[in-house]
Amino acid sequence: MPNIELAKDAREAAVRALSAYLKEELEVEATPFDVQFLLDFIAERIGPYFYNQALADAQANLRAKFELIGEALYELEKPVKA
Repeated sequence: MPNIELAKDAREAAVRALSAYLKEELEVEATPFDVQFLLDFIAERIGPYFYNQALADAQANLRAKFELIGEALYELEKPVKA
């Protein structure tokens, strides 16, 4: 699996959010540089769990949609006269 990379604005927002969390909840002051390293660690080590769950959720959603499509197609069938 390729590395999880965020767009620049999303990465900056994540760094701000993580920095605020560290300060407010854990009373830890961290430089933006340090928070970026923490974010990289989270993305590399923990991100795949979220990514894989998102894929599983998408697959389940698609399966349900395909089942509905299959049922709709079945309803379109014409009766065959023997």
